[in-house]
Amino acid sequence: MKLTADISNSKGESLPGAVFLRGASVGMLVILQPDDIPKGSQDEKHVLLTVQPRVAAGTLQFVELPAGMVDNGTFTGSAANEIKEELGLDIPEDELVDLTELAIPDDIVEELPRAIFPSAGGCDEYIPLFLHEKRVPREQLKEWTGKLTGLRDEGEKITLKLVKLEDLWWEAGRDAKALSAWALYRGLKTSGKI
Repeated sequence: MKLTADISNSKGESLPGAVFLRGASVGMLVILQPDDIPKGSQDEKHVLLTVQPRVAAGTLQFVELPAGMVDNGTFTGSAANEIKEELGLDIPEDELVDLTELAIPDDIVEELPRAIFPSAGGCDEYIPLFLHEKRVPREQLKEWTGKLTGLRDEGEKITLKLVKLEDLWWEAGRDAKALSAWALYRGLKTSGKI
């Protein structure tokens, strides 16, 4: 839905604008690490990305974090469902870490969701970003690259792409969710919050 708004204050100052109402979404940063690496090591971490058509961006191969709209239910439930649909991984809700909740102070005066706003100038969409880190057999890492996933009968044509965590910023550099998740992950790691 698109709305045109004229907002004014008691001084007669106005702020015109148009807003596209999209609603809440979720994004997921899924990090995989070979289980033969010592626990606690930051070496050889990889991120699962999706490659799919995005009509609005004018491409058949947009590289991005797995994500989806919140239709019904909780944010963590939606994130777990999207991970299952897009990545083929079963991850319980209680194993997801809300990066945005950890990073955004809860004492902010404005009553905004603790989430990122990828296009606040024209869209109400907000996206909490979730993290799941998983250790897997080294051989299993190869299974994800190029794997076809998504709800094909609903038009989702997703191909998975596995990239090194340190390369996420440029492998998915057009995706605001990926850049935000990468920055939040690094900041929260550095500050010891995760």
